[in-house]
Amino acid sequence: METWISAFLDAQAAERAAARNTLLSYGRDLKDYAAWLARRGKDFSAVARADIEAYLVTCDAEGLSRATRARRLSSIRQLYRFAYEEGWISENPAIQIRGPGKEQRLPKTLSLAEVEALLSAARETGRTPEDRLRTTCLMELLYATGMRVSELVSLPVTAARGDPRMLLVRGKGGKERMVPLSPPAREALAAWLEARDRDEAEAQSERKSSPSRFLFPARGAAGYLTRQAFHGMLKDIAIRAGISPSRVTPHVLRHAFATHLLEGGADLRAIQTLLGHADISTTEIYTHVLEERLRSLVLEHHPLAKSPRP
Repeated sequence: METWISAFLDAQAAERAAARNTLLSYGRDLKDYAAWLARRGKDFSAVARADIEAYLVTCDAEGLSRATRARRLSSIRQLYRFAYEEGWISENPAIQIRGPGKEQRLPKTLSLAEVEALLSAARETGRTPEDRLRTTCLMELLYATGMRVSELVSLPVTAARGDPRMLLVRGKGGKERMVPLSPPAREALAAWLEARDRDEAEAQSERKSSPSRFLFPARGAAGYLTRQAFHGMLKDIAIRAGISPSRVTPHVLRHAFATHLLEGGADLRAIQTLLGHADISTTEIYTHVLEERLRSLVLEHHPLAKSPRP
């Protein structure tokens, strides 16, 4: 079963340009499924539809969320589709299994005033002036473009050269898109780039190290600031801004970007392009967010909504 998983992940990386986090997710899901089969004396090649359904029932009994169960079934489907196409099995046992579906939850977002407080706090977060310039640049770019955190931290430095009005972003599946930069984001980018290049030059003269190709370099294996490090940084910014850290994540800022654009009258198709959504239905969730906020506004502030009329 390990051979199947390894070959499947290699194919996903080579043929579909699957992101590292996607591959890790597939690997975790399939290893759990493989362990469940092994405890029952079975393997991938000798599985019937009933076995996969029994595994999903076990996942439900363990208290896993609908989203997690749906993701695991998706991983299993992808594996068996690959195995069928490779000729390892004569029938696909997962092809007709219906998943639990994902719960439709409205994405959490922040008000414009809260985002402004975070951007202001970012300018004061960091031990050194260079740290504060980096933090400011990260936050300004994130809110100005709506990038995913993985796209943000792995930006190549070449994308920032020449005072760009737009950034070229490589998203899921290797798909590229252009995102515009606001004047504050361009200003923060220029300030950080100057400090970054100065630090890089000093490091090369001291350690004879090769220059980093990333906008936000770090000493880790990836060569750039990790998502985990940025998450921790964002929590510090939230505390400084007087906002509960539990409410602030990179993805919440992405939601805020889209919601604020929609509130300002932006076209839904334009927001889809900026976010890098393959399907417009994914972007349409923000119309529900706006409707919910308007409904709450009426219920909280309309005089006739506060109490029943006599």
